[in-house]
Amino acid sequence: MTDQLKIGLITGHIPISKVAEAITPALIKEKVETMHASLKSDFGITKPKIAVLALNPHCGDKGVIGEEDDAIIKPTIDEIKESGKLVFGPYAADGFFGSETYKQFDGVLATYHDQGLAPFKALSFGNGVNFTAGLNEIRTSPDHGTGFDIAGKNIANPSSFKEALFAAITIFKTRNEYKTLTRNPLLVKH
Repeated sequence: MTDQLKIGLITGHIPISKVAEAITPALIKEKVETMHASLKSDFGITKPKIAVLALNPHCGDKGVIGEEDDAIIKPTIDEIKESGKLVFGPYAADGFFGSETYKQFDGVLATYHDQGLAPFKALSFGNGVNFTAGLNEIRTSPDHGTGFDIAGKNIANPSSFKEALFAAITIFKTRNEYKTLTRNPLLVKH
């Protein structure tokens, strides 16, 4: 995440050969719900607008390159929309990032790791933050990882670490404000 770009992953660290079979309506719904809730409670966005990226190039090109986008992703997005959430897609990832369409959304869900994180790091490496949404505690870390290979050499750039620290503080404050604003006043003890 950065202030301008928040990317979540539908699937995580799995082989690319397993991604298509891992993407199910239930998983898409779970990830949209996690991102939606986090954008509201952790970032103070009242009505989050979320984009979902297609699995296949050109969104499957009407089945020529793959059927998952038309058979699984699009119908699931349509079903989620019926609940009132602003969820759109699927979008072909190359054009989505190339045309800066991501700037029109509060959050983006990529179908697999490198589809989301390669453009994210290209756009914000060194200033990005790894944030785990959906946890009771706030977990942030630098976007570049631990940097064991340069540890103790006094050459590390501290920018992403600082961003991670400040993001955690801001998320903490926003989450507490959200809890205060959304709690039931009839249940508050005086």
